[in-house]
Amino acid sequence: MWIIILAAVSVLAVISIFYLMTRFHRFRCLERLGEKHKLLSWVLSAVPVACILSTGYFINLYTMPVVIIYFMLIWMLCDFIAWIIRKCRKKERTRNYAGGTALLLTFAVLGAGWYFAHHVYRTAYTFRTDKLEPGQSLRAVLIADTHLSITLDGAKFAALCERIRQEKPDLVLICGDFVDDETKKTDMLAACKALGNLQTAYGIYSVYGNHDAGYFRYRDFTEEELQAALAENGVTLLRDESAEIGDSFTVTGRLDRSYSERKTAQELTEPLDKTRYCIMLDHQPNDYDAEAAAGADLVLSGHTHGGHVFPAGLIGLLIGANERIYGTERRGNTDFLVTSGASGWAIPFKTGCISEYCVIDAVSLRDDL
Repeated sequence: MWIIILAAVSVLAVISIFYLMTRFHRFRCLERLGEKHKLLSWVLSAVPVACILSTGYFINLYTMPVVIIYFMLIWMLCDFIAWIIRKCRKKERTRNYAGGTALLLTFAVLGAGWYFAHHVYRTAYTFRTDKLEPGQSLRAVLIADTHLSITLDGAKFAALCERIRQEKPDLVLICGDFVDDETKKTDMLAACKALGNLQTAYGIYSVYGNHDAGYFRYRDFTEEELQAALAENGVTLLRDESAEIGDSFTVTGRLDRSYSERKTAQELTEPLDKTRYCIMLDHQPNDYDAEAAAGADLVLSGHTHGGHVFPAGLIGLLIGANERIYGTERRGNTDFLVTSGASGWAIPFKTGCISEYCVIDAVSLRDDL
């Protein structure tokens, strides 16, 4: 399925190149030039397209098709609206207002996407349970999908940890994709050190995502070095394991879906004390019914990046890769939360979503009585 999607993106990118060349050629200066020097006018039409494609050089190759396709889609929308206006006014095109509007709108969308990817917001959630006595509570901070070295380097992650420290969390939870293939060792070590400087009542717990072990293994540190750095800084990595937190809570960390050996949700919760409030970490949000049936009270996930670049999240839903893109849902007695993450994979833009860390308060249901 993903091969088909990548092929479709590649085809769309090629179509976008030719479409944009025809659109730039419609600006009056190039149209007039084309009357005398046709080849030169088309060469000059290709120049701004080449500038757009240069994002692949200045950022990375993954960004290039996204940017060029966004230019095409927005320009097509502007062309369609302009065509409707001309039909209603019964006038022919004289100036390329649609092109100018498309350029401004695309730069605005991508500029906002750059900001939302690089600025990490705070979001807050409260979950109520009858498993806690009145006055009992737990404050956890959830981080996911930092994908270090994309929009967050070691220093920026340390600044984010300072914001998290000020939340005075009882617990910090890292829900996968802490690092990536592009992550530099210096950033990994600095980020782990920043985690070690956090002050919590019950510690820091983490699970792997689908990128943490590395797909291509060309980064300058090993998986063993990552695990050692986490452990040295007080981070407990849960791999289909559970840990009791205080008198009333359990944190269960699942292996990522990409691991064939991972246990079922039922196997993980079966030996647990069911009177405790169970927080389950599962990087990919795609096993909701089983996790609800297993008796988890709160399931936390990331992976989707809130959709990252529209409409990628919707495609993920359509092909069944994820059960939710973002936000909360309740099934039976289980609450589910999917965070958009503190960063994202490869593409340093977020369109239609934000980067975030989540402050989660679990409180007694009887506190409202």
